[in-house]
Amino acid sequence: MPSAPAARATSPGATPDEPARLFHALSDPTRVAILEHLRHGECCVCELAELLDASQSRLSFHLKTLRDAGLVTDRKEGRWVHYTMVPEVVAALRDALDVLATPGRSRRRTWWACCG
Repeated sequence: MPSAPAARATSPGATPDEPARLFHALSDPTRVAILEHLRHGECCVCELAELLDASQSRLSFHLKTLRDAGLVTDRKEGRWVHYTMVPEVVAALRDALDVLATPGRSRRRTWWACCG
C-alpha cells in the first residue's frame, strides 16, 4: 500500500528520505499538472495527453515517476492505462510540511565554540 511509507515520513524520528523522494516527484511542472488533473478523478493517459498537450511517451516518463513515488496508481483496461491520484500520500506530504512548519525544541548546544 503506497500510503504506509509516506505515513512513516511524518512520524517523530523519521528520516527525511521519504518526504524528499515525494517532493522530488513533484519537482517538475508537468508532474504537478498531472496531479492537478487527477485530483478531479481518474484519467486515461490519452486524456492527459490532450489536456496537457503532451505526447504519450513524455507523459509515460512523468507518470512512472509519480507511480514510483506512490503518488498515483494505474489500472489497465484493454490497451489503455488509467491513472488515479493516491490522496493518502498527498495528505502525508501535507503532514510532512506541517511538521517542518512547526517550531520544535532547539537542539543547539551552547558549548560549540563557533557559536559562543
